Amino acid sequence: MSQPAQPQFSLRGAVDLSSLGKPAPAPVEGAAHGGKWVVDVTDTNFQPVVEGSANYLVLLLVWLPSDPTCQQVAAHLSQIADEKDGAFQLARVDAETSPNIARALQAQGVPYVVAVLGGQPVPLFQGTAELDQIRDVVDQVLQAAAANGVTGKAPSDEPVAEDEAPAVADKPLPPLHQEAFDALESGDFAGAVAAYEKALAQDPRDQDAAAGLAQTNLLLRLEGADAAAIRRAAADSPDDVDAQLAVADLDLAGGKVQDALDRLIQRIATVFGDDRDKLRTRLIDYFALLGADDPRVAPARRALAAALY
Repeated sequence: MSQPAQPQFSLRGAVDLSSLGKPAPAPVEGAAHGGKWVVDVTDTNFQPVVEGSANYLVLLLVWLPSDPTCQQVAAHLSQIADEKDGAFQLARVDAETSPNIARALQAQGVPYVVAVLGGQPVPLFQGTAELDQIRDVVDQVLQAAAANGVTGKAPSDEPVAEDEAPAVADKPLPPLHQEAFDALESGDFAGAVAAYEKALAQDPRDQDAAAGLAQTNLLLRLEGADAAAIRRAAADSPDDVDAQLAVADLDLAGGKVQDALDRLIQRIATVFGDDRDKLRTRLIDYFALLGADDPRVAPARRALAAALY
């Protein structure tokens, strides 16, 4: 995939993530304002946001909403999104409330901006930058996106006029799915797992429950994880299946889907017994999480079958 050159920006104004949990400065007026092309990302909607990058450019902003420097960068990016009429989606990740995502993106400080093209993350800059500098970088990334066929328009949160509103209301979630969703919203991953497992016990063909369970288990495995330590362990012990599973989780959560699939498939042909079963089971979880419509799943299934048999 063609990628833009990564620009060098000043780190002045960057906030070290080790400072999380310390008293934050008072927010400036309007700090919570987003924009027409802005979405706030949490553990529950991170994967769909990344998947959207197959159709349109996504810029992930890891930030602290109360920090003035973060607010300035967020405002600049939102302004550029308006200027470009939704050529990209600005996805804001609160580093304090969603630390798993910040770790998966290997953010060392905030503000930190990462482009996502077709599910592949491209780090752009950390710290502050002037509006014109950021605009130039966005133009470069949009050119790379176009070169890779990613030219769609991001979804807008602009209210739909009454005469354009759909006549049919959204179908409510099944009770156990709603229970799992509520648990995820409150940070109760174990409760969400239990609800999804009950749903699958009632209907083993419930693909939505299987995907929800796989995603929740992924979040549980990454909770409190040290991304740098995981990658060091995998590099130091290439034959350690557990180490490879851990770094594959990290890649998947960070949008490097193909890297995660390839890593496990390449190793499954070289191991046997419990290790092979661990790899196979994790890949099946990934397939459920991604969904049968994901274009990467069918080739990966064929590669898995070839490796197994």
